[in-house]
Amino acid sequence: MLRTDLSGRTALVTGSASGVGRGIALALAEGGASVAVHYHSSEAEAQATAEEAEERGAPAATTVRADVTDEAAVDAAFDAVEEELGSVDVLVNNVGDFAPDHWAAQDVADWRRVYETNLVGTMLCARRALPAMREREWGRIVNVGYASAEKGLVSPKNFPYFAAKAGVLMFTRMLAADTQDDGVTVNAVSPYVVETSDEFPEDAPRGRWATVDDLAQVVRFFCDDASGYVSGENVEVDGGWLPEDV
Repeated sequence: MLRTDLSGRTALVTGSASGVGRGIALALAEGGASVAVHYHSSEAEAQATAEEAEERGAPAATTVRADVTDEAAVDAAFDAVEEELGSVDVLVNNVGDFAPDHWAAQDVADWRRVYETNLVGTMLCARRALPAMREREWGRIVNVGYASAEKGLVSPKNFPYFAAKAGVLMFTRMLAADTQDDGVTVNAVSPYVVETSDEFPEDAPRGRWATVDDLAQVVRFFCDDASGYVSGENVEVDGGWLPEDV
């Protein structure tokens, strides 16, 4: 694991009670960051992740509950983190619902949920984190995309998710340009299938699925002081997968 020094930094990882978010939060804790573990409904799992974060090296860790699609809830969550751990230096936007059914079988509520958790939530959290980052002239925002989304990946199944993730990657590039004079970098990491996923296709690139550590390595690279000139980038952690049949 890349040994990024995040001593004195505070990291907030959305959706970090379990899965990919949990692994990223623990990796940042190992780098010395204080960690805020965000959850929506998995309180017990979030508390367990926070306790493990402290065991892994975080000077402090806390949990925070919020619906990331609700602006007032996002503001309240950041207020709570700032009061307990200090201003957020590292924001990882990991939350994003999945909709694996055929597009025509999904109702409007499904489409809205996928768009809002993936794209609106990412925007609200980034917008709330930015003022303090700009004031300190240092900040790292990492958004979680999806492999090949920026290449125009489309499929009748799960289309709202692909569209939302394409929007996340466009937002990433826009925000990188908007913060280029502020000491803030904005990047994305885009997995294909991860070991914690709910569904697994028949064939895995390179004979295995991505591990959480595969993604966490990229996140820690983006957060390193030495990576301050890397912004607006998207790293696909997909083993070389080509979406020829999705």
